[in-house]
Amino acid sequence: MKYLYDPPYLVKRAFKSFIWETSNQKILLTFDDGPSAEATDTILKTLDENKLKAVFFCVGNNIRLFPELTKSILNEGHIIGNHTFNHKKLTTISYTESINEINSFTVLLKEKYNYDVNYFRPPHGKFKFKTSSLIRKCGLKNVMWSLLPYDFKNEIKRVKLAVDKYLKNNSVVVLHDSRKSMNIIKDSINIVLDTAAKNGFEIGEPAECLK
Repeated sequence: MKYLYDPPYLVKRAFKSFIWETSNQKILLTFDDGPSAEATDTILKTLDENKLKAVFFCVGNNIRLFPELTKSILNEGHIIGNHTFNHKKLTTISYTESINEINSFTVLLKEKYNYDVNYFRPPHGKFKFKTSSLIRKCGLKNVMWSLLPYDFKNEIKRVKLAVDKYLKNNSVVVLHDSRKSMNIIKDSINIVLDTAAKNGFEIGEPAECLK
C-alpha cells in the first residue's frame, strides 16, 4: 500500500494498531533513512536551534557506516526507530527475511549503543495485512505518518503546498535524512515550524506524542 501526503481514512481504519497521528494533539517530527553524511548534521543543528526533539527512523547499514552521527542523534536526546537493516520493502521479501531485517537492526542498537528500540516504520511506507502481526512479534510499535510532503523530490514548493494543505495539530510528519533531500531539508523543517506557529499548533516531545 502507498499513498500521497495524507493517508485515506479507510487505510487508517483498516490498520488501527498502527500509529498514524499523535496522542496529545501536538505535531511530531520524524526523519527517515539516515543517518547520512549529507543531511544528519543539518537536521540536528536545526532541531537544536529550535530546542526540538524528533524520531529518527534509521537504516541499520547507515548506523554501521556512521557511528558518530548515530551517537550524536542519541546524545542530543532524540529517539531512534527501526527502519530495517537494509531498507528492504516488506511487501517484496518473505516473512522470515522481514523478521531478520527488523531484529538485526534492534540487536545492533542494543549491542553497540546499549539502546532499546521501541518503534518501527516500514521502508517506503509499504506494508501488508501481515505487517501488523510481524511488528508485534518483534516487540515494536509501528509508527506511520499523517503528512508526507515529499521532500525527497527536492522541490521546496511541493513541500510548502503539502504542509499548507495537510498539516494538522496532531500530525506525524515524515521528512528524509538523505542525499535526496539535503538541499532543502533545513527549509522543509522551517516550513513545518512556521506553518505550525501560524496555525497555533505545537511541536511535541516524541515520548508524549507516541503514548
